[in-house]
Formats: sequence, C-alpha cells, structure tokens
Amino acid sequence: MTQNIIDEINSSGASWTAGHNKFSNMTVDEVKALMGTRTGYAAKASTLRKNHFQSYVTANLPTNYDWRDNTDCKSVHNILNQEQCGSCWAFGATEALSDRLCIQSGGKVSVQLAPQQLVSCDHTCRWLVECDQGCNGGIPIVAWDFMQKTGVPSDTCYPYTSGGGDSGECKAKCTDGSDKKMFKAKSHYTVSSSDEAIKTEILTNGPVEGAFSVYKDFMSYTGGVYVHKTGAKLGGHAIRILGWGNEGGVDYWLCANSWGPSWGLKGAFKIKTGDCGMNDDVVAGMADV
Repeated sequence: MTQNIIDEINSSGASWTAGHNKFSNMTVDEVKALMGTRTGYAAKASTLRKNHFQSYVTANLPTNYDWRDNTDCKSVHNILNQEQCGSCWAFGATEALSDRLCIQSGGKVSVQLAPQQLVSCDHTCRWLVECDQGCNGGIPIVAWDFMQKTGVPSDTCYPYTSGGGDSGECKAKCTDGSDKKMFKAKSHYTVSSSDEAIKTEILTNGPVEGAFSVYKDFMSYTGGVYVHKTGAKLGGHAIRILGWGNEGGVDYWLCANSWGPSWGLKGAFKIKTGDCGMNDDVVAGMADV
C-alpha cells in the first residue's frame, strides 16, 4: 500500500491507524486475488425463501462483548491464513461452525474444521448461475448450505494446501488415507442486518460469518476502529464476527480475519458497525451435535 494513503489516514484524525505490513509491496491485482467473496447474496437468499431468516432480538445486550472472553471454547483454533487464494468465504464458514460445534456440544466437540474441503469440494450452485469456485471465490450462505448437506472434516484430516492459488482436486479420504469424519451444520440462515439482531445471534449461538466490501486503505489497518476513508474498492471479503464494542464513541464489530496473526490486531480487527456493508451479509447456522 502506498505511503500517501498511510500518511493521509494518520493525519486525518481517523478512529484507526495505518501502517506498512505484508501487503505493502503487493500489486493491486495480487491484493484483489484475496477478495474471494461475492456479497449481496444473504439478502437474496432470504428474499427467495431459500433459507430461514433470523431476526429476533434479546433485551439488555452488553455494551461490549468478546466471545473469546466468555467461553471455554476459545482455543478451538488460532488465526488462520488463506494466503494467495480467494478462499476467505471458506475460512469464515468453517471457523464459525468450528466455534459453534464446541459451544453447542458443551465443549465435547472441539475441532478445527478444514477450509480445504470447501475450497476443493464445494461446487454448489444456487440461483442457477452462482457457484462456489474455490480460490476464485464463493458465497458464504452457499458454503453453509454445503456444510449442512455434505459436512466438513477436521483440518488435521484435510490440511490447507491452496495458499498458492490452486483450488486442488477434491479428495475422498484424509491425506493419510483414512476415512473422512464429517462434521455438519444442522441448519443455515441469514441474519437481519440490524446491530441488535446480529449481537443477539452471536450472544445466543456463537460467532457468525460476515462479509463486506474492502477498499485499498483497509489493507494498511494496524489498530483502532476502521472506517473507510480513501482508496478504490478491491472486492468482497468474508470474516468471522466475534463480538462488538464502542471505542471513542464509535460502535464496532470485533472480527477475526484470515490473513495470519501478523496483520492488524494479531489477526483481528475492529470495524464500524454498518461500514462497508458489514451488516448486510451476515450468515450462520446451528451445529449438528
């Protein structure tokens, strides 16, 4: 990312800080290759009545909430790295289901699920033309449909190998030749775009998968509450929403990214609620335990 964007952000009095990181020397095309989520489909799925639409709200929601501080399942997995593959849609989905399997089994099922299963094996198509396409991108609600119908094995069974941009062929067995043990979602649904409905879903059932539009300035995020200030749109990106809070008078979502622990806040970030379409593509599902 260019120095002038960093200087512009840090001198503007923004609610966040910018700096150089592993994206600094990448070309725009290399960065765009990471943006593998097609946004706008959560609402479309709900409109077409293809899946349940969750919109209930719980009273007395806390002002600040971090799921990792309120569960015995916080060690299910670490911050992961999709590398040079547009597979964020698969990471957000499998990470959220991993969390929910542990939560909804009372800690009995503690497993990091394999995004590689979705990248290599999920070619599900909805609305006739929209399909999940591995490193070339996917749709979160469609990924959850696949996890409900087909399931996902553990990351130990099927480790991630698509970091170089090759989606790979779907393997019928684990890499060691053993049979895949599949973990499934029991349901999948979109979540209402209101802050309160999303907070209620996280508080009640666990982290969710969200998606938003990424602009050039986001790549240089180092801390604070991100609000888009400058730079062209690069594409859609999926993440896992862990909680929420307020910092300096700005309401934010706390999210886990899939760009490794050296980016942002040890791999996480804060973004103003509703900014860049953050509330519009939230999806989740109950775990099949």
